[in-house]
Amino acid sequence: MRTKLSIVALAVSCSIQAQEIETITVNADFRDADIARLPTSVTVVDTARMQEQGGEHFEDVLKNIPNLSWAGASSRPRYFQIRGVGEQEEYQGAPNASVGFIVDDIDLSGIGMAASLFDLDQVEVLRGPQGTRYGANALAGLIYVKSNDPTESFEAGTEVTLGEDDLMALGAYASGSASDTLLYRASVQQTQQNGFRDNLYLGRDDTNERDELTGRLKLRWLASDSLTADLTVLHADLDNGYDAWTLDNNGFDTLTDQPGEDSQTTTGASLKLNWAASSAVSLVSVTSFADTEARHAYDGDWANPDYWSNLQCEDWETGQPVPCQYDYWWDKQQERTTYSQELRLVSGEEGRIFGGTTDWLVGVYAMKLDESNDLESFYNGWEDVFLKSDYEATNSAIFGQLDSELGEWTLSAGLRIEHRSSDYSDDSGEAFSPSETMWGGHLSASRYLNDHHLGYVRIARGYKAGGFNMEVPANLPGAKEFDNETLYNYEVGVKSGWLDGALSTNLALFYMDRQDQQVEASVQDPNNPQRFFLYTTNATGSTSYGLEADFSLALTANLELYGSLGLLDASYDDYIYNDKYGTPVDLSGRELAHSPSYQFNLGATYRHDLGWFANLVANGQDSYYYSDSATSNAESDSYVLWNTKIGYEAERWALYLWGRNLTDEKYGVRGFTFGNEPNDGWQEHLYVRYGDPRQFGLTFRYDYF
Repeated sequence: MRTKLSIVALAVSCSIQAQEIETITVNADFRDADIARLPTSVTVVDTARMQEQGGEHFEDVLKNIPNLSWAGASSRPRYFQIRGVGEQEEYQGAPNASVGFIVDDIDLSGIGMAASLFDLDQVEVLRGPQGTRYGANALAGLIYVKSNDPTESFEAGTEVTLGEDDLMALGAYASGSASDTLLYRASVQQTQQNGFRDNLYLGRDDTNERDELTGRLKLRWLASDSLTADLTVLHADLDNGYDAWTLDNNGFDTLTDQPGEDSQTTTGASLKLNWAASSAVSLVSVTSFADTEARHAYDGDWANPDYWSNLQCEDWETGQPVPCQYDYWWDKQQERTTYSQELRLVSGEEGRIFGGTTDWLVGVYAMKLDESNDLESFYNGWEDVFLKSDYEATNSAIFGQLDSELGEWTLSAGLRIEHRSSDYSDDSGEAFSPSETMWGGHLSASRYLNDHHLGYVRIARGYKAGGFNMEVPANLPGAKEFDNETLYNYEVGVKSGWLDGALSTNLALFYMDRQDQQVEASVQDPNNPQRFFLYTTNATGSTSYGLEADFSLALTANLELYGSLGLLDASYDDYIYNDKYGTPVDLSGRELAHSPSYQFNLGATYRHDLGWFANLVANGQDSYYYSDSATSNAESDSYVLWNTKIGYEAERWALYLWGRNLTDEKYGVRGFTFGNEPNDGWQEHLYVRYGDPRQFGLTFRYDYF
């Protein structure tokens, strides 16, 4: 048997040409670390992979990343979960993200969406708490989106995509030198499509449309041999519709008379200064700003007056059957402004301490977030809920990190102490001003087991601030405020290179202990069934364990295989909540919401010497609960999605034919269990929003350099 295996291994290795090992830099780390040496579980989706698979938005690469999910109650991904930790929605106006989302050093945590794939360098996902680096907004981990940097030599290009659902996307970029010391890069993309919904009542196919414009400008000023300044300006205008829900769960033929809206306009900027004051120390300054105006509105009865009047409801006074009347509209307009400033001192070659064995860094951080919300809803023509609120949060932190080379071992220790204070007030008279100090950090040790295998162990502590709940009903005593939560992550991993660099593998095993876990819950008002009370509470805790693995294999000079796997077991320790009638419901031991037990990605890319190209990829995941307060039937189905892209690539141009969801799989991305049909006495049903169906299209790309 051993002889047969040896022959197979020899045959494979002989068919693979030795390759120079590619270095992938993780920009989200303090020191722009090599991914092969970073002692944590991280996935990087680079430009090559994004171009191989195609797509217009960050949503299109999500399924490449193990143990990363999103809750699809918005037109584009806004609420993320890493290893089952993260928000599923945010309707009221006191944001408190568990997953950091940063685009070119601009903090968009909790609002996401503004993440076009055009002219991107890479997407980085760091799993597990990033307490030292990012603090309270990275309890579960971090998503870092980086666009391409300016180039010294001139290059430019354009890309045009046409597809089913009236998809049309047009993008262009240009990069080069404005002078000997100033480099620039500018890009813009406009994407439009109908959104895969037919509104049968209005006779329209664009009520769920995506109309998205993204522009970026990057400037790099080489001020001197020791000072570099990088300025990024981002503008994203997503004028999207929101008509995604159906009463009969058909998913794609809607009946609303007032289609909703899920729009977001974000303008942001970041300025990064890197000053090498000497060979011993550098000063890094990162300043960022983001201003967002957003509107999320929907037709809450999911139908129209004609539909409801053809059904019979019980008159609340006489008890006799009468034509139903149900008309509900919900509308929230949001304005958010975020400012942040980070300063850090970073050791250089001559600044290492402890006999030249240890790099160090220390820093300070400050962030201010201002948000105002204007919420209004109408029920059967009457004012239902009108609420204007203002929220302000201020975070300040100090942090430090030591990285030591001790013989064969590399040790890292980091600590962050963060103070958060917030103020909330609204026109109903409610006001809150919580304030608290939290801490997090990490310890890690890594060493090369041999020339090609790096092993590591890591312990990290993450934290998330506590908060408050607005409009809590009387049957939820003590729910006005909730405590902060902590997460301890224990991780061991191996990062390997095989076959002279042709095969790379990464494996991480983790165990997470969440204490005072914050849980999102909702209670439907039994007396006013169109109204919900949304609140956050603390479960006793939860435990999670699993693994992340990925590989990339250059099987021949023309054929590459790649894939990833995420396994997750995440469940409550103890959690009991009250339903709308005040009856306790025990979810102790149940799986967390949006925590599929497996996720996988398996792909192959072939490039012929004459320019022909083909890519095939399968993405799959297990079922999961839609909500943290869901009944047992509120689960998604497991599914596998197949995507392909084929074409021809010349030196300066390329033409592709692509297909997504080739088998036209019907898969849920968000679900709610509640009563929304007065004709059956507001009985609870599961309602599901589905992902995109099958779609084919063409993409043409031209690059000039």
